[in-house]
Amino acid sequence: MAARDVKLVAQRASEFMTQSGDQPFFLMVNYTDPHAYRPRDPETNKFGDWTFLDRVDGIPETLVQPSAKTVFPFQQIDSPEQRKRVAGYYNELKRLDTGVGLLLKTLKRHGQADNTLVIFIGDHGPPFNRGKATVYEGGLRIPFLVRWPGVSKPMRSSAMVSTVDILPTILDATGAKTDVEMHGRSLRPVLENADAPWREFLVGEFHFHGPPWFPQRAIRDARYKLIHNLLADSARPTGAIDGDIGYSTSRDQRYDGTNIRTAFDTYADPPEFELYDLASDPWEFHNLAGKPEHAEAEQRLKTALEAWRHETDDPTLDPAFHDQIKQQFASPKRPGGAARE
Repeated sequence: MAARDVKLVAQRASEFMTQSGDQPFFLMVNYTDPHAYRPRDPETNKFGDWTFLDRVDGIPETLVQPSAKTVFPFQQIDSPEQRKRVAGYYNELKRLDTGVGLLLKTLKRHGQADNTLVIFIGDHGPPFNRGKATVYEGGLRIPFLVRWPGVSKPMRSSAMVSTVDILPTILDATGAKTDVEMHGRSLRPVLENADAPWREFLVGEFHFHGPPWFPQRAIRDARYKLIHNLLADSARPTGAIDGDIGYSTSRDQRYDGTNIRTAFDTYADPPEFELYDLASDPWEFHNLAGKPEHAEAEQRLKTALEAWRHETDDPTLDPAFHDQIKQQFASPKRPGGAARE
């Protein structure tokens, strides 16, 4: 719970800055928010249901209430229970926002605001089905904010940046040199100019978040997104993400024959390849893989993804590695706990 005490986090950061004095420092601050958690009964020592903490020590002061606005666009699951869960997630985000504000005030109070590179990211998308532990946009599109005094400008860029760009950016800001080959690049150009030329393709990877072993790779360009489910012929993803009810709710009769049902069917039992036109379908509800009219885009992304996997020495290219890891885990389960047929 300490990492949810955002005032305490700011206090500890202040102590660190005091100890650093006039010396350059690197400080990485991790918050527990926004994450679901399972309370433990002190008497039985058993865990309860997954939940979100709306308020901790009075923060946030004003709560987000369940409404039509607390329906995730990447799920489109609308039920009273899911509205409440998403509202809880947003309340944790509000607490996180307060914490980051306190941290930046601490930096300013120590006189370091004008000479410190600040990078804020999330490690994955929301802990909901089709979000966390997937390579859908709901899982890969994380917050990525950079404040680089003297370089960055207040703006929003559509450049396809990645966490692999963090290290090169830090090296650039500090003037440090390295001979290590890196796949990322300094963010300086897109921080100075939102329209600066950037990369043509952006790759995302999912490896493991508990059994079963179901690695995924994804690549996108300015319009299309390709997902390669590496074990689609022999396994299925777990789908059990922090107690989310998205998949189980998608089984309701009201979703019969809808794109929502189809999308969750694909999520639970994906084909080897998925292709999405992000311009018209930003949250990936219409799989276009195998359709002749999109064959050129599909092949272009397949070629680029294969090149990336070889360039980065993707270990799953080795069949022996693939089989070794795969055999370590039990047969997957369907989302919601139903055993695979």
